[in-house]
Amino acid sequence: MTFTRYAIYFAPPAGVEWVKFATSWLGWDMETGQAVAHPAIDDVDVSDITEVPRKYGLHATMKPPFRLRDGQSVAALKDACAALAAHQTPVTLDGLEIARLGRFLALCPVGDTTALNALAASCVCDLDAFRAPAPEAELARRREAGLSPKQEVNLTQWGYPYVMEAFRFHITLSGKLDKPTLAQVQSTLDARLAPLLPRPFHIADLALMGEAEDGRFHLIHRYALSG
Repeated sequence: MTFTRYAIYFAPPAGVEWVKFATSWLGWDMETGQAVAHPAIDDVDVSDITEVPRKYGLHATMKPPFRLRDGQSVAALKDACAALAAHQTPVTLDGLEIARLGRFLALCPVGDTTALNALAASCVCDLDAFRAPAPEAELARRREAGLSPKQEVNLTQWGYPYVMEAFRFHITLSGKLDKPTLAQVQSTLDARLAPLLPRPFHIADLALMGEAEDGRFHLIHRYALSG
């Protein structure tokens, strides 16, 4: 399969109950590259709520999607991902919780995120030689959100504003929702997903992802954190 962009994600392990529910909730299994049926929930239009994040699959971004730089190869990118993971140790946090991030819902880590933030920073920095510069139109679109001075520096240096000190690990569960819908959906997830969430929460590998021409992301390979 040909990919237009690549990314480094935390991709939750397949087969775990919370992952199976959350994957079905989004409706796209990036591990198998297939759409999956949403859970049937009264008075909640799961398909509409999850339309925006669906194509990315169940994930947390470690290095945001990027186009491959001229002169670089996918094979070399794979080798670099393997080398990066070989020098990083697994990360353990107290758990995950359902949280509101502005107008959308996400799973966020509970506990000290220092090691997790350092892992994400390494992904951004160590693999940046493979990233083609972002097009000016993309940079302009990012700036429309109103960036802080630090976010502007990140955008210029790394092609994305919300990295390094501005990074916040999260696994997106919805698009932007109005307040009544936000409350309703959070209540639903508190009842259906929250009891399944892991405590503690382990990050044992990194996933190289590829974006297909239809915009959907697929798992290319997992790299165990073995440092």
